[in-house]
Amino acid sequence: QVQLLESGGGLVQAGGSLKLSCAASGRLFSTYGMGWFRQAPGKEREFVSAVTSHGGSTYYKDSVKGRFTISRDNAKNTVYLQMNSLESEDTAVYYCAAFVGPLFIFSYDEEERYTYWGQGTQVTVSS
Repeated sequence: QVQLLESGGGLVQAGGSLKLSCAASGRLFSTYGMGWFRQAPGKEREFVSAVTSHGGSTYYKDSVKGRFTISRDNAKNTVYLQMNSLESEDTAVYYCAAFVGPLFIFSYDEEERYTYWGQGTQVTVSS
């Protein structure tokens, strides 16, 4: 069983920045594709960003491209989401998730394909 623990959320003004971290347990972190999803009040959870197991490829929701950057440090079993130029529409609970197995590059935005999930961290952007 893999445990994922997010941190770094909080309250920030529009235009500000936050960096989320997700620390994973276990020794197989470097084999997992990793993703960030978010769920705003009254809305379904949605894909935000993903990174391949060795960090060679990254993917983003269109509305966060150029503002958010995903990265990972396999030596620390941690994936990050740097969020800049935050907007009120970015307010949500942010979840990290681990994708186990093949076909990540074809399915990185499909939450049902992720095996392990963190409990989430709240990001609130005030306008």
